[in-house]
Amino acid sequence: MLRMDMRTREEYLRALPERYLRASKKGRGEILDEYCRNTGMARKSVRRKLAGLFRGDSWPRKKREPTYGRAVRVAVERLWEIFDRACGQRLKPLIEAELGRLRALGELKVDEKTAAQLKRVLSVTIDRLLRRKKAEWVTRRCYGRAGGNLIARKIPLKMTDWNIGQIGFLEMDLVLHCGASTAGEYIHSLSALENGSGWWEGEAVMGRAQGRIFEALKNIRARTSFIWRGIDSDNDNASIEEKNFTHVRRPLGYLRYDTCQELDLINDLYRNELRLYKNFFQPVMRLERKERVEGRVHRYYAKPQTPYQILRESGQLGQDEAKKLDELYQSLNPTELKRRIDEKLDRLYALYEKKRKVSFWVNPYKKFELASVTFLVMQ
Repeated sequence: MLRMDMRTREEYLRALPERYLRASKKGRGEILDEYCRNTGMARKSVRRKLAGLFRGDSWPRKKREPTYGRAVRVAVERLWEIFDRACGQRLKPLIEAELGRLRALGELKVDEKTAAQLKRVLSVTIDRLLRRKKAEWVTRRCYGRAGGNLIARKIPLKMTDWNIGQIGFLEMDLVLHCGASTAGEYIHSLSALENGSGWWEGEAVMGRAQGRIFEALKNIRARTSFIWRGIDSDNDNASIEEKNFTHVRRPLGYLRYDTCQELDLINDLYRNELRLYKNFFQPVMRLERKERVEGRVHRYYAKPQTPYQILRESGQLGQDEAKKLDELYQSLNPTELKRRIDEKLDRLYALYEKKRKVSFWVNPYKKFELASVTFLVMQ
């Protein structure tokens, strides 16, 4: 069977009517067999298309009932919100793994038929069902669409080929929470990413003195269940820059945080709900290989898995560490984690509002540019 795109098949079909009309009954059958064999199309479908060409119009298509109704769409939208608006490719494995748990916890109320359909739905269909919801969400965000484009425009990236088969090599970076000015002392987030699994940890420090950063590094290491083999702390690693946005900037925004109350609350978030939510319920897409074909690079990704799943399947954890991770996973409720994260972020923004002397609305997710001395004083 030849591999043809739609346009090639249509051109091939338009070349058949003259031969088809001149041929005998047996010859017409052979022509149809030849076309079906070369294109892979069904014989009945080809006959309908030929009939349309003879009449000078296209064969009317039968309107098919939708496979997934309103119940499935509403459930997918609910799951999309629970799992931090993941794309279809990352949301599908989450649905397969967590649907039963969410139903048992009472966080998602669907019948057996809808549950079965949710487990069958494809990632591309998930994106189609979420199209309207995503459009509404983007419209509500007055700062526009945020994502990898911002990183690509603002930060020079270096693509590093890591051996993701071995666990224990980390990228680290500092994220500044200085608002519109780097003057004075303010909070920094030490962001750490294990490349093999995508496991992320964060720790907030006031300023960036060596002793405080080292203490934060020890706190992060104490929370991880794998052996550290190496650290790359350069500031142009593509993987950690991506996590800086999704795990730090996206929840905390670009505001200036410079008080002890804000420091304690951010660390409370990093050490508890945020790390658990990201590492146990946010799949990562790992690049398996790259191939250059006719001057273009084609990337092939492994099935999306959470950092927890990758660590467990790696076989590089000790029995005690693996058992602790399994017990922790079984005790978690992703919806409750998401609620607690949102509550703590609301408290953090309330602390920011409270310390300002002049009341004016500030978008926490918009990068600040120093516009005037007055604005700097207010910050």
